[in-house]
Amino acid sequence: MSLDALGRPLRDLRISVTDRCNFRCTYCMPRETYGRDFEFLRRDEVMSFEEIARLAQLFAKLGVEKIRLTGGEPLLRRDIEALVEMLAHVKGIRDLTMTTNGSLLTREKARALKDAGLNRISISLDSLDDDVFRAMNDVNFPVGRVLDAIDAANEAQLWPIKIDMVVKRGVNENSVVDMASHFRGTGHIVRFIEYMDVGTTNGWRMEDVVPSREVVERIAAAWPIDPLNSNYFGEVAERYRYRDGAGEFGIISSVTQPFCGSCTRARLTADGKLYLCLFATEGHDLLGLLRRRATDEEIVDEIRSVWRVRDDRYSEIRSGETAGLQKVEMSRIGG
Repeated sequence: MSLDALGRPLRDLRISVTDRCNFRCTYCMPRETYGRDFEFLRRDEVMSFEEIARLAQLFAKLGVEKIRLTGGEPLLRRDIEALVEMLAHVKGIRDLTMTTNGSLLTREKARALKDAGLNRISISLDSLDDDVFRAMNDVNFPVGRVLDAIDAANEAQLWPIKIDMVVKRGVNENSVVDMASHFRGTGHIVRFIEYMDVGTTNGWRMEDVVPSREVVERIAAAWPIDPLNSNYFGEVAERYRYRDGAGEFGIISSVTQPFCGSCTRARLTADGKLYLCLFATEGHDLLGLLRRRATDEEIVDEIRSVWRVRDDRYSEIRSGETAGLQKVEMSRIGG
């Protein structure tokens, strides 16, 4: 077991397979920054599947049990199911999952991912109101096609399916109850996420945050609910169940109720930089080590030494002093 400076184990690895996305969500990749002239990573700068798989094996030796593939939009990476198959065979990995916007998740792709070894999937959907959703993704992408993707994931048995909704004041908070209502009784789990200050390009302001407390109150006014215990140490979502047996939902409150104390996650960017916090300002170059032909032992020692001194707890110390930090962007680190 690898413990950081605050006694937190290394258990989860989030791997961004691309920094590109076909959406321009206003809270993540605003068009004003990520326009036509924005320079994304070149192909030779991005980790190959073989490089990703090798790093995953080394992280597993240090205690990682769960891998989440992210982006950008991971389904933009050609033949991503081939990477899934490689990772599914890594000894020690018990949970292999993916976060996607669903735009490219056809029934064929969902089945291919399942057959390759993907356990489950999370799909981003910020509103069931088509006008609101099109405005938030800023590429005029319709709600109906994301709902089709959720159906495709369900048919492929990528369970449990989680629906991620970022809630922003004055934009989509009125969609909360509709979202909860739509997915009650389906077996899918909606997770309501506070709008976060990841990166520096999304114009984040505290007044735009809808506290998770308010989300819970809105849902509780519609149906009786009870809190649930966490499934495991380090689970980011607080869980609630509907008393009538219609399932559960979660809230992720990294702004108003930080959970840094139980954070077990490391993150790899598409160009092989290791970040120790979603709000980190700098990464550690593991891809450079790979391409300089470092041995497995040398890379494991580097990861262990970096993790050992980790003391990140940005959300707990968020203040005026941290507001101006040049943090890594969400599109690079993958949420």
